Amino acid sequence: MRILVTNDDGIDAPGIHHLAAAIAPLGEVTVIAPATEYSGASAAIGAIWESHPTVTRRPDFPVDGIVEAWAIDGPPALCAFYARLGAFGAPFDLVVSGINPGANVGRSVYHSGTVGACLAGRNGGWSGVAISQQSTWATEGQAYQDAVSQQKWPTAAAVAARFVEGMLTDLPAEPVVANVNVPNCELDQLQGWSITEIGSQPPRAMTKAQLVERDGEPGVFDLDIRSGDLIDLPPSTDGGAVEHGLVSVSYISRFVHEARDDMGAAEQALASMFA
Repeated sequence: MRILVTNDDGIDAPGIHHLAAAIAPLGEVTVIAPATEYSGASAAIGAIWESHPTVTRRPDFPVDGIVEAWAIDGPPALCAFYARLGAFGAPFDLVVSGINPGANVGRSVYHSGTVGACLAGRNGGWSGVAISQQSTWATEGQAYQDAVSQQKWPTAAAVAARFVEGMLTDLPAEPVVANVNVPNCELDQLQGWSITEIGSQPPRAMTKAQLVERDGEPGVFDLDIRSGDLIDLPPSTDGGAVEHGLVSVSYISRFVHEARDDMGAAEQALASMFA
């Protein structure tokens, strides 16, 4: 089995090192990750026809058992996109992305580069597993750099390895993205796991953004972003499960058309153009 390991925090981030080490025994693992931080990039690939992102081989990747490691000057979805086009050899069987410091739950799933890499892989027919871990300072799926030192990486890595090992024994017929979120605790402190729905909000959300003009620079502003208090979420949701010490697993389907009965005015306006 060929496995593509990537992330959105950059190839030198500790999360991807722990993930790659845990996944390496399970197949032929190639690391293809952003050269730098790309959190919040979602499934963006950028203007690649104009910018021609640089691709660099990384023989210094500090994990044994990895076939190859590559750094791309672009977002995580671009890593999967290039792989789909054959830039790194034969097709992959699975994309595994992470470990992200900070849970990607609720509406943060829309913005997550960790999840975005798997979405890009699924567009090419490959299933994906996005691995994220709760962080004390996580807001909208992102984590402050200071919190990285507090992450219990081995716990999330162990969960990832067990889930991926099982998935590889019987890959789904229809590609899927499994969004796995792990509490930030020791392995023996986990309370179990649960299939969850994607909630409408993360445990702590950004609540207000205010423009603050810089002194001596008229017309130039910084953003002062405020966050709300922690929210007690239902355990049936991804964020709530993690808050209750459970590993959360949510399956993200492909984008599909949604039938609506409240778009009549816009549809009639369009129809009038061709009357």
